[in-house]
Amino acid sequence: MPQINSIRLNEQAFGICKSALGHLHSWRIGSHVLENGATVIDFGVEVTGGILAGQNLARICLADRCKVTVHPSDSAVGPWPQIQVYTEDPVHACMASQYAGWPVKGDGFFAMGSGPMRAKRGQEPVLKSLGIVDDSEWAVGVLECDVIPTKDIATSIAQECSVSPDKLILCVAPTRSIAGTLQVVARSVETSMHKLFELGFPLHQVVGGHGSAPLPPPAIDFVGGIGRTNDAILYGSHVTLWVQAEDEQLRELGPKIPSCHSKDFGKPFAETFKAYDFDFYKVDPGLFSPAMITLVNLKSGRSWRWGKLRPEILALSFGESLG
Repeated sequence: MPQINSIRLNEQAFGICKSALGHLHSWRIGSHVLENGATVIDFGVEVTGGILAGQNLARICLADRCKVTVHPSDSAVGPWPQIQVYTEDPVHACMASQYAGWPVKGDGFFAMGSGPMRAKRGQEPVLKSLGIVDDSEWAVGVLECDVIPTKDIATSIAQECSVSPDKLILCVAPTRSIAGTLQVVARSVETSMHKLFELGFPLHQVVGGHGSAPLPPPAIDFVGGIGRTNDAILYGSHVTLWVQAEDEQLRELGPKIPSCHSKDFGKPFAETFKAYDFDFYKVDPGLFSPAMITLVNLKSGRSWRWGKLRPEILALSFGESLG
């Protein structure tokens, strides 16, 4: 049985939500209180949102156990701003909170659910295997969707999280919005952590993570948004993980982590998505990884790098044209 790991991730995310509600105008976001008392903070459905909104949405999604910053473009990747994420608690920030492991469904509604509310729900295999329990008073979640969720959706989420609806905060943004695009691109470290989990590596041996990925222009439709944000990770991200492990273990594991290890690597994700009839579950799961991974072994002082950046695919995906 995994050791029970109790931590109040939702309380930390709640602090950023309180700040968001006090900066609606300056962050260009909106808020709604549903009939059941649940709060919805809109980062891009009926509002413009922006870079600042996206940074804070990403922080909420990571339960504020991270830094999310915007940097100038990297010539090795392309002319787009770089979104950098650093965390000293990648297990809780990424796997217990940020990972989009909860498909939220109901009466014609669908959204990918992430954020620390997942730890309150506690139903996913990854959470059970890590023994993570959150006894926060609040439940805070992030939904990738194009509409404001209804009272019934919020009630269902609250029930699954074992809180009353008035203790639920849902932060929403479409993938094709500015804020929605940024919060997905801020998942570079999370993709590497999830890949390690799938490969059977003990996640507690990862003591820190840094990732950078280019911020694409928001797309005008759902498929374009999914395509560009995935391509930013698959072909433009570089993740560094600091770990405590045996060198031989890392040398064997490392080549399997980056996206180039997948049979579906090599073309814009929108094309791959279309080829599989827009069914995520048909895409090779091994594709969802950073383009490049560096593993730094604190136990031996050695480090290795695998994978490659593909700026030409990013240019094709992001619709770059020369003036």
